[in-house]
Amino acid sequence: MSGHSHWATIRHKKGAADAKKGKIFTKMARMLTVAARQGGGDPDMNVKLQYAIEKARANNMPRENIERAILKGTGELAGSELQECLYEGYGPSGVAMIVEILTDNRNRTASEIRKVFDRYGGNLGEAGCVSWMFEKKGLFVINNTDVDEDSLMTLILEAGAEDMEKVENTYQVTCAPADFESLRDELQKHNITPISAEISWIPKSFINLDEKSGRRIVDLMEALEDHDDVQAVHANFNLPHGLLVEMQT
Repeated sequence: MSGHSHWATIRHKKGAADAKKGKIFTKMARMLTVAARQGGGDPDMNVKLQYAIEKARANNMPRENIERAILKGTGELAGSELQECLYEGYGPSGVAMIVEILTDNRNRTASEIRKVFDRYGGNLGEAGCVSWMFEKKGLFVINNTDVDEDSLMTLILEAGAEDMEKVENTYQVTCAPADFESLRDELQKHNITPISAEISWIPKSFINLDEKSGRRIVDLMEALEDHDDVQAVHANFNLPHGLLVEMQT
């Protein structure tokens, strides 16, 4: 890979702020409900649900909220019918973007997301217009104070990782989706807790932005992630060092 996403190293800070507002619990509940609906309510038999539960716990979602969302997915509690979809488009400076959605109304959400793109100088495109620029990968972001680089490299390669790169004060480790669980388990065995761990759309190449363009794309990313129906936003940009440091503090 030619580089790893700077956004992955700063998104967790915004997530912490969202957790304080309770906003992120809505997103987590939807993820849990869909996972349970698709594969059943037993996480031992449903890897997607197991992943969703771990992500919800990492965001300090109360246990009763997790259980209620799962029961909605299995049909034991009433809940709206949610659909998964991907929206693709371009942000300022030609940045390619993929938006992961869970919604109970595709038409309403498409209209709202299109307005967000328009407001921040981007445009929502057709299905497939940018997804060819990305690969689905497991992504772990690890604080570089938790482990030294050589030790981590040895550990992850033995566990099936494909790549590791130091990005500012973090290591970003990628793997095939099929190896996500084994790599996560290996990190846990060595008491390494990632800042984030997810199955993500990883760009094949990146656009390096200047400060002005960087601020514009960050505004768009944040506006999209603030939408209740948006689960995650992926884009192929990197920020200049000064702006990245500013956003991490």
